[in-house]
Amino acid sequence: MPRRANKDLQRVIPPDARYNSVTIAKFINKIMVRGQKATAERVVYDALGVASEQLGKEPSGVMEEAIRSATPLLMVKPRRVGGATYQVPMEVAPQKGQGMAMRWIIASVRGRTGKSTKEKLAGELVDVIEGRGATIKKREDIHRMAQANKAFAHFRW
Repeated sequence: MPRRANKDLQRVIPPDARYNSVTIAKFINKIMVRGQKATAERVVYDALGVASEQLGKEPSGVMEEAIRSATPLLMVKPRRVGGATYQVPMEVAPQKGQGMAMRWIIASVRGRTGKSTKEKLAGELVDVIEGRGATIKKREDIHRMAQANKAFAHFRW
């Protein structure tokens, strides 16, 4: 049996009930803890409501824009060549980039102190859209590392 997953067998995630968005459904699934989907939905929907009020935009548009802002374009992957390990810059596939952005947003929400998760998520979404916060710093660090290791781009294969 091959070790790599077959790309044709990707699981289809149904869109969420309120906004009919697959992206929000994926985000709810990622933020869910111990199978408590109703709680995760309530947190995400409430946070989207708060963030959309602060920004004056539609809630589904807030989520799309936040994930688009946090998605990295480049990343580094370690490659072992002749006994040395090089950090080789690579382009990020759209699906992988979206997943990374979601994970970073959730990690920075969980890293914030005080308040409820709903308020922390709303604050992080607003920060990401406005180009600040821990998630944007993470993306910029990844891009900076890729720029610094541009000399090793010829090791890409």
